[in-house]
Amino acid sequence: MSIKNITPIVLFVLLAGAGRAQSSKANLDQWLDNNTKDMGGRAMLVVWKDGKLLYSRSVNDMTRRQKMAGRYIARRQKNEANFDDYTMSYRQPIASCSKWFSAALVMTFVDEGKISLSDTVGKYLPVLSQHGKGNITLRQCLSHLTGIKEPPLKESIREMKKIGDMDEAIQYIADMPMEGAPGTVFHYSNAGLQIAGAVIEKVSGESFETLFAQRIAQPLGMQHTDFGPGKGRVALPAGGAYSTPGDYLNFLIMILHKGVFDGKRILSENSVAEMQVDRIPPDVKIGYSPVSMDSIGYGYGEWVLRPDDRTVTSPGLFGSIPWVDNDRGYCAFLMTFYIKKRDAEQRFRELKQLVDGLFDGH
Repeated sequence: MSIKNITPIVLFVLLAGAGRAQSSKANLDQWLDNNTKDMGGRAMLVVWKDGKLLYSRSVNDMTRRQKMAGRYIARRQKNEANFDDYTMSYRQPIASCSKWFSAALVMTFVDEGKISLSDTVGKYLPVLSQHGKGNITLRQCLSHLTGIKEPPLKESIREMKKIGDMDEAIQYIADMPMEGAPGTVFHYSNAGLQIAGAVIEKVSGESFETLFAQRIAQPLGMQHTDFGPGKGRVALPAGGAYSTPGDYLNFLIMILHKGVFDGKRILSENSVAEMQVDRIPPDVKIGYSPVSMDSIGYGYGEWVLRPDDRTVTSPGLFGSIPWVDNDRGYCAFLMTFYIKKRDAEQRFRELKQLVDGLFDGH
């Protein structure tokens, strides 16, 4: 259609829509400028819809103090400090954003009929039966309803980093106390996904790292994402992945497209839908949650915003936040690296409202 054939009213609508989009992008720019310093000094936001990267911006505003903290963390992790601007291929640890990957990996086994979510874990891991935990189901493992009372996060991570293989990790979990019957207590932790990871290792005879590479990373073209090469340490399904904005976006596109990426089916449509169902009924006790659960629930490896909002997300300890908005048909990823999360939940809701503004009214 040529411009001279467009009626004045249609032209006004088109120009107004373009103006709103530009205004929304300017608002996102301003939000990043205002908030990046409080999010570790670096941030990158990418937004994807309808086959296009609609927004991509990286901000680097690190202070000298933040760089000093970064060097300290890098030394502890035996890595080199890198303070370059974030890019689509910048790789770093993503903490609990890993949970979404791991739940999807488990669901590939469900799709193939090799396991059922109603299976009890004692069927595959007898040591858990020996410690009174064999009746936990895989479904409960994926939704933090095992009833296991895991130690505080820092202690748990410190102990898990000492562990060399999956059998030793499951023995460590087997020795933990219970805080309620399976299915009656929600306790956001590492234990359930570690158990699920051990189960698929037993079923397949392959390592968790290999399974993730073969079933998720390679089909999705995630060239810089993994759970580590092993090297004497157990894979941590709940928080051990490294990834990049570009790689994580590929995963989100697959979720948004109900299990399909680039014409290839990775997960069944039913599995994607099942992952997004809130599994926390009102009568479940909240043993521990990092966020208020008044307006959010939990599915399999991902948080479910509620009510009347079909958005799913899996934020990590270091501040990165992936999400899929099924109603508006877009996905987005915010990469950051910081620990102190004061006002983080409110900050995310502000950000999401701004990103939604790219599409609302169009």
